[in-house]
Amino acid sequence: MGVSRGGPDTGLLDRRVERGAVDRVLDRARAGNSAVLVVRGEPGIGKTVVLDYAANRASASDLRVVRVWGVESELELAYAALHQLCVPLIGRRMERLPRPQRDALAVAFGMQEGPAPDRFLVGLAVLSLLAATAEDQPLACVVDDAQWLDRASVQCLAFAARRLLAEPIALIFAVRGPGDDQELAGLPGLTVTGLGNADARTLLATAIGGRLDAEVRDRVLAETRGNPLALLQLPRGLGPAQLAGGFWLPDPRPLASRIEDSFHRQFQSLPPQTQRLLLTAAADPTGAMTLLWRAAGLQGIQADAAAAAETVGLVEFGAGVHFGHPLVRSAVYQAASAGDRREAHRALAEATDPKADPDRRAWHRAHAAIGPDEEVAAELESSAGRAQARGGLAAAAAFLERAAALTPDPVQRADRALAAAQAKVQAGAFDAAVQLLGLAEAAPLDEFQRARVDLLRAQLAFATNRGSEAPQLLMRAAKRLEAIDAGLARETYLDALNAALFAGRLASPGGWPQDVSQAARAAPRPPHPPRPHDLLLDGLAANFSEGHAAGLPLLRRALSGFDRETSAEEDLRWLWLANIAAVHLWDYDRWDTFSSRHVRLTREAGALSELPLALIQRAYALLFAGELAAAASLVEEVQVVTEATGSRLAPYGDLALAALRGREGGISDLATATKDEVVQRGEGLGIGLTDWAIAVFNNGVGHYQSALAAAEDASEYLADVSVTVNWGLVELVEAAVRCGLSERATDAVRRLSESTSASGGDWALGVEARSRALLSEGETADRLYREAIERLGRTRMGAEVARAHLLYGEWLRRESRRVDAREQLHVAYEMLAAMGMEGFADRARRELQATGETVRKHTVETLTDLTAQEAQIAKLARSGRTNQEIGGQLFISPRTVEWHLGNVFAKLGITSRKDLR
Repeated sequence: MGVSRGGPDTGLLDRRVERGAVDRVLDRARAGNSAVLVVRGEPGIGKTVVLDYAANRASASDLRVVRVWGVESELELAYAALHQLCVPLIGRRMERLPRPQRDALAVAFGMQEGPAPDRFLVGLAVLSLLAATAEDQPLACVVDDAQWLDRASVQCLAFAARRLLAEPIALIFAVRGPGDDQELAGLPGLTVTGLGNADARTLLATAIGGRLDAEVRDRVLAETRGNPLALLQLPRGLGPAQLAGGFWLPDPRPLASRIEDSFHRQFQSLPPQTQRLLLTAAADPTGAMTLLWRAAGLQGIQADAAAAAETVGLVEFGAGVHFGHPLVRSAVYQAASAGDRREAHRALAEATDPKADPDRRAWHRAHAAIGPDEEVAAELESSAGRAQARGGLAAAAAFLERAAALTPDPVQRADRALAAAQAKVQAGAFDAAVQLLGLAEAAPLDEFQRARVDLLRAQLAFATNRGSEAPQLLMRAAKRLEAIDAGLARETYLDALNAALFAGRLASPGGWPQDVSQAARAAPRPPHPPRPHDLLLDGLAANFSEGHAAGLPLLRRALSGFDRETSAEEDLRWLWLANIAAVHLWDYDRWDTFSSRHVRLTREAGALSELPLALIQRAYALLFAGELAAAASLVEEVQVVTEATGSRLAPYGDLALAALRGREGGISDLATATKDEVVQRGEGLGIGLTDWAIAVFNNGVGHYQSALAAAEDASEYLADVSVTVNWGLVELVEAAVRCGLSERATDAVRRLSESTSASGGDWALGVEARSRALLSEGETADRLYREAIERLGRTRMGAEVARAHLLYGEWLRRESRRVDAREQLHVAYEMLAAMGMEGFADRARRELQATGETVRKHTVETLTDLTAQEAQIAKLARSGRTNQEIGGQLFISPRTVEWHLGNVFAKLGITSRKDLR
């Protein structure tokens, strides 16, 4: 900052390190590779000047430059900064985006109506738009004051920054210190520090231009710590006696506050009309000159009022309003009286076109209001609806919160506070939601409002802790809703049951699935013919209240209803539970169909926050089918999604995959980490799944005592979702028999058959026959093993069939029927080795060797030279997906897909996609 010794094009004193970092980022973009840099530093340290340097150098290097400034007053206007960035780029490129991305961006920017898009689908659209722009000309995106970007925008930009790779794009952010840039954490960074002592003295001398006492100089240098803006501004508040005579007392206030005070003093020295013009500019985040002059005219401010502010360097009026420093804007706004601020906002509201920009007009009217005002509150409520439609949940919540504060009628105020609280919950602003619930509860509430309070508190509990208190709170809300809206009450009971299944053994007393089921069964029937999710509630409630046989007919009817796709909204909401019900009924065909549909719908809807759960459910279905490679691809995709979105999900897919692969040392640490995470979150379901996975792994490698302990833990807790109990019982039978504990195995078979016998079907009866065979002898055992193989062989359950062959072969060997044993063990070994179930395959190989057979150990073919992402892209390309389709699925640009495929071709020694086959 200040006069440059490095040449007139840099605008910087010293800053060789900063210039070098920026140059490297721009050089990478010019060379066709993406680069990201986050410039951090305290206010006034010179971040903006570093970005000015970046923009100037980029322009001089033939990069297209797009610049964005974060504005504090726009923090809660969703996608405001993203709109500022993207509008200059859209043009015809919008048509080149995949349809879901194009629609998401258009809805977010209010260009068309439609369902609120997932914010990460908007982020993917931004990534695609930047990549498309960079195909025409290398691109530099420069984002200043990123700590003041609205949350939706910064999330989308961070998403794009993490997915850039092979595009000629430089993305440079400036942000204040740690704590202001959570969304940008982990990206390459540069911390700007104070000027060196010599440069600081030079800059200070230029700011004073007269005599300076040596002690005062040293004190200024020490207290400013080389902060350029402080060196320029602080001496302006000192008189000649203080500067030259040394009569200066230390100021204990933070440096940023003192810089702001310096701007404050400069502002107050300006003529009154200039002050009012600057205040109006500070109150308007758009920086639009036409809007500013319309508002100025409404206040009687003359055009010559701008000159005085520009003369002292506080602001520049050109194509738009640009304050000399962000602290100038805040200093001007804070220096004004409350009445003057209201007058500025009133003028801006009147100057804003109510059709072109109704939301900003409502926002200005809200800030101009002296007290409660129903007209303004209603306008804010309308704006919240539009923000919600664009997917701006945080913005909707902000409008509703302000509307509630301005509502005169206490009953209506409670309604708006509850709506604001709900939007805050959906936006993840949980502390603010709690405060708004308190505001609502201060008013006299009717039963429906009290039910909404209970429902929101339950949703808060579930969102923050995945269980524990959530089932009981949801039950209480459902109970209140029974007399008001029976349909909504039943949906709330189903949500409560879902929460109870997640919480499992960790649910608070009274919040187990059995408790929710009893309450749901006592609730009024729906006023309309039962829909699939009504039948789902009835079936699950009957199952947990009276047993498997009681719930079976209702669950079958419910699943028949889900055979036909209902609305996408209903399927997205209830398909997870429909999958659970299908597994509970041992109905693999529906599990296969529903899990595949769930993934498809989440992708089509761009519901990226829901996609990980859908992918995990689908991966488990594929694992039971023995399709470990396909399941592994989905597990990798889960990692891509969670990394891209910053969401958290226990590594359920990795755990199950490691269990079935059976590689020594591959599961212990993963299981420990998973249990720690799910206990912290209150997900008892995760404990059961972890114990089941440990049991499978140890049965596979022949560590039966360890398998027994884990299987008993997996099947012990009736509060856990029934599928983990049933799966645990299957493993318990095998482990107990191998440990010589026939009574434990017999009891496990008895419990298992309560569901398998009632469900029927080849999966259920095949698993039951295999389990009973383990406890049988002679002809009975032989018949049961053959029945298990025959039944399971009629399904897609490859892993289950292979294990049946293995167990039968082991039994035959012990019966000294070596020839028959070899036949079964060969089948088992070939199937298990081909699937990649190495633990079970080694067990089969050892058994074959015990029959006197020489067996060469198979290795599963893997493309070990490829990275995980390269292998995933290669698989998708082999299946016929286009670069654009692959990019959309893996959240990267088509150009990055092409770059990865180039690496794949080089590593595999091939030249085209057809060779991948």
